[in-house]
Amino acid sequence: MNAAGHRLVTPTYTGVGERVHLANPSIDLETHIQDILNVIKYEDLREIVLVGHSYGGMVATGVADRARDLISQLIYIDAFVPEDGQSLLDLNEPARARMQELVRAGEWRVPPNPTPPDTPAADLAWLTERRVDMPIKCFETKLKLHGGELTLPRSYIYATRITPADTFAPFARRAKCDPGWRYYEIDASHSPNVTAPEGLSKLLQKIVAGG
Repeated sequence: MNAAGHRLVTPTYTGVGERVHLANPSIDLETHIQDILNVIKYEDLREIVLVGHSYGGMVATGVADRARDLISQLIYIDAFVPEDGQSLLDLNEPARARMQELVRAGEWRVPPNPTPPDTPAADLAWLTERRVDMPIKCFETKLKLHGGELTLPRSYIYATRITPADTFAPFARRAKCDPGWRYYEIDASHSPNVTAPEGLSKLLQKIVAGG
């Protein structure tokens, strides 16, 4: 994206990546929404194309709600698309039982899901060293929209190499049938940024350009 003339900003949520040392049981969805809002504020960002992948769709929705005048469009990549008052667990019933087991065991961290089977071996090794547990409150927290329903331009990219539990099909179907959305597909598994980076980059450039 940088090569195409766009400024690409990739913030890291509190408690993961290089900020893993900050992980603690109190981190929740609101923490991560505020992480991104602070990046927008202190980097003085404007006319933002906000991209959310997977859980990041929860965060992107909250950020877009609170920074509506700074966001030009939203792009969801195989992501959750919550409405007001919904948590990730409300949108992913199979995950609820898994989380409840962790809570009963007194655990506050959730291990990452298995890596998609089409991930190249070299990428798998790189990812394995960097993927970390997530605080369970991130998935339990219900999103609060402060400004009502979002009306920003929105696009949904559906990764068509589905896993047995096709978590994101309902969001893809809704976007495909809703004239308020632009809908796209990519021949990749759940993490096209890893398994199909060139194809994803071209598609993102197309969407940003209005194609």
